[in-house]
Amino acid sequence: MSIWFTEKQTKNFGITAKIKQTYHSEQTDFQKLDMVETAEFGNMLLLDGMVMTTEKDEFVYHEMVAHVPLFTHPDPKNVLVVGGGDGGVIREILKHPGVEKATLVEIDGKVIEYSKEYLPSIAGKLDDPRVDVQVDDGFMHIAKSEGTYDVIMVDSTEPVGPAVNLFTKGFYEGISKALKEDGVFVAQTDNPWFQQDLIRTVFRDVRETFPITRLYTANIPTYPSGLWTFTIGSKKHDPLEVPDERFHDMDTKYYTKAIHKAAFALPKFVEDLTR
Repeated sequence: MSIWFTEKQTKNFGITAKIKQTYHSEQTDFQKLDMVETAEFGNMLLLDGMVMTTEKDEFVYHEMVAHVPLFTHPDPKNVLVVGGGDGGVIREILKHPGVEKATLVEIDGKVIEYSKEYLPSIAGKLDDPRVDVQVDDGFMHIAKSEGTYDVIMVDSTEPVGPAVNLFTKGFYEGISKALKEDGVFVAQTDNPWFQQDLIRTVFRDVRETFPITRLYTANIPTYPSGLWTFTIGSKKHDPLEVPDERFHDMDTKYYTKAIHKAAFALPKFVEDLTR
């Protein structure tokens, strides 16, 4: 008998993956955590029944969260990741030699623990000497970090459970205060097929907080609809005006200089969400 997992992405639609085995299942202090092996996407992390990352397609999300803001900022040295306990964004940050410190603040230590065990290709850089891993509330960390960071990346789940506060205007205002005077921030902001109201609200709140606000997209097959959005807020640096000489080659599978620019070319129905 085959075992299949289905994530119901709406009440009427979902995606299904064949499960080869379950490595671990636990109700943590914050959420239901499952680590499984799938036939199509390799090892997969699920939180509250939602796909967080898989071995096969994780590089798209992690590269696009990290490299777009890091190339937008001219000299990022001190970087913060809120959430992201699987370690993928940290792995990508460390590809930038100018980064001196990368702080990871993940509220659920179990995500870190089991990612290290079952997703080593993703979490393998969490023990790097440039990385400071803190099991803590990212919302509270932001509140006490005024003028600290060059770049802040919010690698959260969807706005449910412990991530609800990470989609509020007050949080974005706190991020602005936690950034230095030319800081840049980015957050994943879900998909434009099923979460249009969320994207509209987040974009409006970020635009009211940051002088420069942009929306960009990437294709991630295991996330709802496959089309994913990210919202970037910047105090001074426009991601659409990065000089060519700032880009340098690195080991990526999705992100390139051309993708950096093309990702901001939005389908009209997506662009309309920013108006």
